[in-house]
Amino acid sequence: MATVRFLGLAETLNRKPVEFKAPFKKSSEYYGSNVFNDKAMREFLTKEAYVAVRGAMEHGSKIDRSMADQIASAMKAWAMSKDAMHYTHWFQPLTGATAEKHDAFFEPTEDGRAIEKFNGAMLVQQEPDASSFPNGGIRNTFEARGYTAWDPSSPAFIMNDTLCIPTVFVSYTGEALDYKTPLLRALQVVDQAATQVCQYFDRNVTKVHATLGWEQEYFLVDSAYFVARPDLVMTGRTLVGHSPAKGQQLEDHYFGSIPERVMQFMREVEYESHLLGIPVKTRHNEVAPAQFEFAPIFEEANVAVDHNSLFMDLLEKVARRHNFRVLLHEKPFAGINGSGKHNNWSLATNTGTNLLSPGKTPKRNLQFLTFFVNAIVAVDRHADLLRASIASAGNDHRLGANEAPPAIISVFLGQQLSAVLDELEKVESGKLSPEQKTELKLNVVGKIPEILLDNTDRNRTSPFAFTGNKFEFRAVGSAANCAQSMTVLNTIVANQLFEFKKSVDSLIEQGLKKDDALFNVLRDLISTSHKVRFEGDGYSEDWKNEAAKRGLSNLPDTPRALKAYVSESSKALFEKLNILNHIELEARYDILLEDYFKKIQIESRTLGDLVTNHILPTAMNYQAQVAEGALKLKSLYDERTFAQLAKPQLDLVTELGNRIHILSSEVSAMTEARKVANKIEDPEARAVAYCDSVKPHFETIRYHVDKLELSVDNALWPLPKYREMLYAR
Repeated sequence: MATVRFLGLAETLNRKPVEFKAPFKKSSEYYGSNVFNDKAMREFLTKEAYVAVRGAMEHGSKIDRSMADQIASAMKAWAMSKDAMHYTHWFQPLTGATAEKHDAFFEPTEDGRAIEKFNGAMLVQQEPDASSFPNGGIRNTFEARGYTAWDPSSPAFIMNDTLCIPTVFVSYTGEALDYKTPLLRALQVVDQAATQVCQYFDRNVTKVHATLGWEQEYFLVDSAYFVARPDLVMTGRTLVGHSPAKGQQLEDHYFGSIPERVMQFMREVEYESHLLGIPVKTRHNEVAPAQFEFAPIFEEANVAVDHNSLFMDLLEKVARRHNFRVLLHEKPFAGINGSGKHNNWSLATNTGTNLLSPGKTPKRNLQFLTFFVNAIVAVDRHADLLRASIASAGNDHRLGANEAPPAIISVFLGQQLSAVLDELEKVESGKLSPEQKTELKLNVVGKIPEILLDNTDRNRTSPFAFTGNKFEFRAVGSAANCAQSMTVLNTIVANQLFEFKKSVDSLIEQGLKKDDALFNVLRDLISTSHKVRFEGDGYSEDWKNEAAKRGLSNLPDTPRALKAYVSESSKALFEKLNILNHIELEARYDILLEDYFKKIQIESRTLGDLVTNHILPTAMNYQAQVAEGALKLKSLYDERTFAQLAKPQLDLVTELGNRIHILSSEVSAMTEARKVANKIEDPEARAVAYCDSVKPHFETIRYHVDKLELSVDNALWPLPKYREMLYAR
């Protein structure tokens, strides 16, 4: 078996699953037990402190210093009852990972003893060094101060022996240096906008919160294979590797029986998630071999984003305990599906209504249509900004292939709902007659629930699809922080809802009744947002041509896509709603560009090392062996017989030589292009140079390496192959 080529790999296929058995039979016995949730707060907080925390969570009210001391004391008591002896402000800097600095509940006393100390000041604010986190030029290295501040709307939790307090992270001068700060601002604004619009339909609505249900796709590979692949270790994806004879073409892995070793891993992930209050409910095999998915029940968006960041960390830790490595890269293997993180988004009211789900009355259905249409219009007007929110080096490899949506942002509704909008578009301008209102309310709007009951259309090529009672943003990459796309989506929807209310109120002031005004404005919005609606195959060349005719952008690479963040319209939008100021936007733009070219730089260097130190020596060694064998034949036969018998060997020697020469030249050219790009000071120009001048060499190099993989003796090939990595589980 080929795995004997690698130290330690001979045993991997015979590994017994690391058995995991939860100490409790039912999730209800332990769910959320490591979370300072409502139950824990009622038990450990005074009534006064409990009211203060709930007020901060639900209404954003401030907590004064004396109350913060009470809360901190209670939180420490709860944490220590769970054997936690440290605390940390847990935050999400612009690295894409989470960050934490642990401090002990420890303070020495003057008599040489010690006490456990944790007060309000420690709870509410800390001062980590900000200089080593991405800041886009907001702070200089010698101006390192940054602040983390408690976010009471996301509950504290215990990981291992540490109390983790979710926080925002800002610079000394107040600019956001994290993902959470702008997300919280966007959620506050969409609450305000949606609540105002809800007043047309239900005066009891006083709060609207965005909900998010993420679907996390990932790959699992055996740890031994992982460490034997320098490209996986350095970049998270395979830079070379020939597709196996069997990939995903039989579609037999999707929803198939979960391998026992993977099942044990999944059980532990579920257990650890439930301890932390992460409502993971679904697990299954995904389409590609070695690909899987977890999905939770939807939650309030801020908490859901925190839970997803925490969940990705859990996946990594638990995988190691089961001798796996989890791959969250968007495209770890060529030729098969990549991994996304579908963001299922909706809006819910304090009265328990999902605003993207129709009801039993025409009034409720008109409310549904209002939010449904405004969401479509928001995407139509800010498609480039939404595209920028999911741009990354990893996602560039995924978008537009193997069931991933294309880079062109469009909205899929299904034929039935499209027909409803077409009917609404026929509404005459101005005041409606009683007959027209009856027709609209009963025969068009009133039948929406029946339509949705049978609307099971799905379109895997759509970046933004309506799926019954929510929009599914399918283009988000698996390694991404959900906050980035959720900040943009909630911002553009909030802005559109404000504009909608302004238009409706203006018509009401002109003498139209409320329903007439609503229908008139909705008609206009439907007619102006046709171009973003698309029901067909997002992969087809016809769609690319049609999208160009419609004026839709096709931005297949990150450097071009990111420019939407710093357009004048984006700056005006974010600043108007107080989500991000121009300094914060420009800083984020520079940070994202830098992240892009650094990742391409790392991939280029890794690929060069792989070819120079692994592939070329192996190919040259094998070429010499084949040539030596041919020479031995020459000593045994006459020239004519030798020419016939040795032709395969001689042809192979020639082929190997040609590929060795091409690879050597391509690696040199790639290295020179990288050197040129590294001298460019401007982040945008450097990112473009890496995209246009360095990255194109990857495919040529990969093509010839993969051909060598088929030609070189299997026993000599220095890297685990796809057929081994994808099926060893």
